[in-house]
Amino acid sequence: MREHEMEINQEMTRMMEEMERRSRVQSSVVPPVLQEWLEGHSILAWEAVLFAAIAAGLILLFWLCWWLRERTLDSICITYETSDMDADREDEEESDGEGPEELKEGDRIFVRHNKWPLQKMLSRSQMVKQLVDNLLQVMQEQLSNSFLPLLQPAIGVGSTFEGWSPYEVDDIIYHLLVPLKPPPGHDFHLHWGIRGPCPARDSLIRVEVECSCGVPNMPCYVHRNKKQMKKMKQVPSILDSLCTGSYLDVEKLAEWFQCLVKDAWVALPQARRYEMKLLPYSQRSCLMKLKSASRNTFLIEILFGVQQGDSDIFLSSQTAGDPDIPSTLWTKSYLVAEGKFFSHMAKKVPQGSYHLKCLHLCTSVLEGTNFTPYIFKTVVMHLLNTKPVSGWCRQESIMRLADILRYLHCCLQHRKLNFFFFGNAEMPQEIILPPDFHRSQPHNLLQHLVQNPADHAEALRQFEEIQVELMNRLYCGGLNRL
Repeated sequence: MREHEMEINQEMTRMMEEMERRSRVQSSVVPPVLQEWLEGHSILAWEAVLFAAIAAGLILLFWLCWWLRERTLDSICITYETSDMDADREDEEESDGEGPEELKEGDRIFVRHNKWPLQKMLSRSQMVKQLVDNLLQVMQEQLSNSFLPLLQPAIGVGSTFEGWSPYEVDDIIYHLLVPLKPPPGHDFHLHWGIRGPCPARDSLIRVEVECSCGVPNMPCYVHRNKKQMKKMKQVPSILDSLCTGSYLDVEKLAEWFQCLVKDAWVALPQARRYEMKLLPYSQRSCLMKLKSASRNTFLIEILFGVQQGDSDIFLSSQTAGDPDIPSTLWTKSYLVAEGKFFSHMAKKVPQGSYHLKCLHLCTSVLEGTNFTPYIFKTVVMHLLNTKPVSGWCRQESIMRLADILRYLHCCLQHRKLNFFFFGNAEMPQEIILPPDFHRSQPHNLLQHLVQNPADHAEALRQFEEIQVELMNRLYCGGLNRL
């Protein structure tokens, strides 16, 4: 804006010089009639008229420059507009009881420039969840006479189902976790990896048969006679189809699930409205692409999980992107517990979900850096659990954004950001964790900065860039539209 103001001043100077030049030219070619008039009037009167004309011109010019400057500001500082009426109505509802006189100037800027179509995202999430549940119901009916895993209703996980996302609505991938239960006469036993100060992150899932002699109409895999063995060989079995040795194989499971999707999709009512295509994205999940008649597309990734006891922790097919991980290895996932935490906080924070808006803004500026959205998500969860929830409101939104940056900067300086669930005494009672979580040392998400000083220096430098970009998004949101 300073450069823009300098350009305006230069243009004003040029126009003044041009006016003076034209005045000199016109005075050298004054018509005879006008010359006679001038000779009959005092020079002072003529100078007064000329001065008044110049003053009026300058006032008009200054007003025009001011108008152009305000128009430029408005065009630069545009809001994160939403294309649907639901988002507009949501913003009106959030403003109830909070008039403009109650907001500080910084908060007005934050509110004006940080909107995103929350209602549109949530409505799409609900639609996707319903569609996947319908699909699973059809698939489970097809598996009723087999000894294959029991497919439970899907659980929406990740940022989209928590109410925020670092991406545009049309670029979102909807992640859903499908819990697996062992078929009748079988059980899952978790075999953890090497334990350290923290619970192991990876596990094998051993499938074992159990005696089912006391279950009506259930053949027993342990005490089976020849007739039962012959009959059971004709029925698909989890041990024969989806295991390597006696361990549940993720890749075999994903391939089997994708075949089921193809067969079950045609039986869904949604098949008449959407064109479905399976994408070869990963061998450990099922990625579906849906396209409607209006050319809208949805990407849905279905993950598989086995619950750890009765807790909200699952062994998931999702990995951190390691291509060399064995197909029989499952990774501990906290996505379900995190989703429950955000649902719990949504009932306590003031209307408006400004903790989600702060999280959305922070994670939308990470492109080109080594920071992940999960780092900022962990910071926000810590702050939600330690600061009064009344502070997450419109009036204090700028202050909470500053708290997030200060907290992360402090963590970077000390090279330590504790994983949220370990050793946290203030955990909401709704979240069920395994007993070993309460006895474990916190896991440091910034451990790599301790081991590599060069990475630490680069992280601090990138943090400064993130701060600058956040200020640009706040005050000049139109330059980098989300």
